[in-house]
Amino acid sequence: MKMHKNLIALISATILISSSLIGCVGSKSESNKVINVFNCGDYIDEELITKFEEETGYKVEYSTYDTNEIMYSKIKSGSNQYDLVFPSDYMIEKMINEDMAEKINFDNIPNYKYIDDKFKNLSYDPNNEYSVPYMWGTIGIIYNPEVVKEEVNSWDILWDKKYDKEIIMFNSVRDTMAIALSKLGYSMNSTNPEEIKKAADILIEQKPIVKAWFVDQVKDAMINDEAALATVWSGDANYIISENPKLEYVVPEEGSNKWFDAMVIPKGAPNKEGAEAFINFLTDPENSLQNVDYIQYYTPNWKTYEMLDDEVKESYPTDETLDKCEVFKDLDRDSLKIYDDEWIRIGSTSTNNSTSPSLLGFLGMGLFLGIFILLILYLLKKFKK
Repeated sequence: MKMHKNLIALISATILISSSLIGCVGSKSESNKVINVFNCGDYIDEELITKFEEETGYKVEYSTYDTNEIMYSKIKSGSNQYDLVFPSDYMIEKMINEDMAEKINFDNIPNYKYIDDKFKNLSYDPNNEYSVPYMWGTIGIIYNPEVVKEEVNSWDILWDKKYDKEIIMFNSVRDTMAIALSKLGYSMNSTNPEEIKKAADILIEQKPIVKAWFVDQVKDAMINDEAALATVWSGDANYIISENPKLEYVVPEEGSNKWFDAMVIPKGAPNKEGAEAFINFLTDPENSLQNVDYIQYYTPNWKTYEMLDDEVKESYPTDETLDKCEVFKDLDRDSLKIYDDEWIRIGSTSTNNSTSPSLLGFLGMGLFLGIFILLILYLLKKFKK
């Protein structure tokens, strides 16, 4: 009888262990079917996500960020939950330098053959080990010629007081500071503290005439004629003009930023293989074409480019324009701190504008909450009396 009981106990334990192991295997399998994607807002045709899920059985958990810096902070925090991110050139360089990126297994990305050679081995990833090009473009000015009658060919127009409250600027430190540096004749990658300070000074001078500092919101604002001038990325400009054809886009003669965004797998990504499958899917020429048609940015995919309408191809910048442009570089830590400190100074400088750079909004909210808490404490104290 005792042996019988021991046998039953042994069988029960075996069943429990087996069930536990099966559960673990099942859990691992399920987790490997989920891909956590972190991308800039409005930067993919989400119908492609559905198509990818249906074709592969993967589940894509998709979330967005506003700027490269926000993405970097999230990944740098150490608790990496993302399998794929879409940083810009200088941020890719930074992630590689700080060992924050996984080397890609290009055997899993056969569609890489469609990436044009001129977008390979660029300075931010010279050996093409960590990134696959996604989109590229320029920064410039979109404007309404019905309001802006003069020729728009310089960043100077963004400081013209006759366009008071008709100007929208980027709410992004590198992009906005780059514009000010370029206006002053300096490199957009300046590490000279005096040059950076002067750039911040003229942005502070500009603040009273700026309507708002936006990222993605600029699209709706310009489509609805809420401003006469705005700083934009070229892809956003293409989309805005498709919705509001009277608007025009220009890269100022002082030069601008030419940028490259790519797909990168963060170090320690939970599902590297799934991320590579998604990269390969997005690099397929037909899928890439659908994506480009939707987000309106320039493609690094030579096969996709061949399939574009001639009118779209004509919107691509000329070599002459690109020769005037700079690619952002990963700056040293001391220089980045100067940029951040000056950005804080810009944001904290008093203005009547309610949509100043993001820091000012946080300061205002903090002040309001502080006053509100003090008022509650005062009322509670008075009630107790």
